Amino acid sequence: MARWEPNAPERLSKAALELFAERGYENTTVIDIAQRAGLTKSTFFRHFQDKREVLFGGGTLAGLLTGAIAAAPASATAFEAVVHAMDAVGREAFTPDRREFGALRRAVIAANPELREREALKGLALTSAMTEALRERGVPEVTACVAAELGALAMKIAHERWGAATCGDFGEAARLAFDEVQAAIAAETSSGPVAAKSSAR
Repeated sequence: MARWEPNAPERLSKAALELFAERGYENTTVIDIAQRAGLTKSTFFRHFQDKREVLFGGGTLAGLLTGAIAAAPASATAFEAVVHAMDAVGREAFTPDRREFGALRRAVIAANPELREREALKGLALTSAMTEALRERGVPEVTACVAAELGALAMKIAHERWGAATCGDFGEAARLAFDEVQAAIAAETSSGPVAAKSSAR
């Protein structure tokens, strides 16, 4: 029977990020990560499929978002359901003790084109998951797509601010970012070509 290793995923994740930052993602092996964490290679593979999964994980974040959208009050609008989901992510995933990990993770990804591409794909997958969760609530497809896209943008802005320690609670930062995105769209719509065409009619 395999020996239980306390906090193995956290230790491996921390070791991986430290090594990625020190040596570069390409120059770090699974064995390096396991040794830095004081664990074995087999322990690493019990928790992660490969070193890339340390950065991107499984479907935890998508599950939190879709679950929270489904659990939002029945009276909630599409936008309110998305904000409800961002609050849940703040409580469960982007907690204060994860701030340093988030900042290191972002720096590692920014330094590697392959990882930036994977991060973009993950963002698209999260947006798609939110869209589908909204559609399952009965939200019309176009409205669901818009709400999910705005939510994804707000989460990106909030995550950058949260990781840089320019804000406190992630959920609060996400709600503020969501309001800012909506305000920017409203301002552009009221003064842009669409508004001008409407007033000319």
